[in-house]
Amino acid sequence: MQIAKVRGTVVSTQKDPSLRGVKLLLLQLVDEEGRILPEYEVAADNVGAGVDEWVLVSRGSAARQVLGNEERPVDAAVVAIIDTIYVENRLIYSKTEQNR
Repeated sequence: MQIAKVRGTVVSTQKDPSLRGVKLLLLQLVDEEGRILPEYEVAADNVGAGVDEWVLVSRGSAARQVLGNEERPVDAAVVAIIDTIYVENRLIYSKTEQNR
């Protein structure tokens, strides 16, 4: 899995029928120090994430293991909204601190 920050949504009126009703998010990847990377990805949202939230992204064949994605042509799926990240007893990210 990869950590990412939700930057926006992707809207497409013409798409594969299996993607109808699926919310697509534009994500920017984050490294282990909490630095925003210059890499972006579009992912199917399975948890109702919103802009500026940090999320866990499942990629590749694992993204199709998520309930409901088995028959969808997705390479990435948002599977969790992150509350906190600690690395070596150091707070890297806190959802509550971001919202203050």
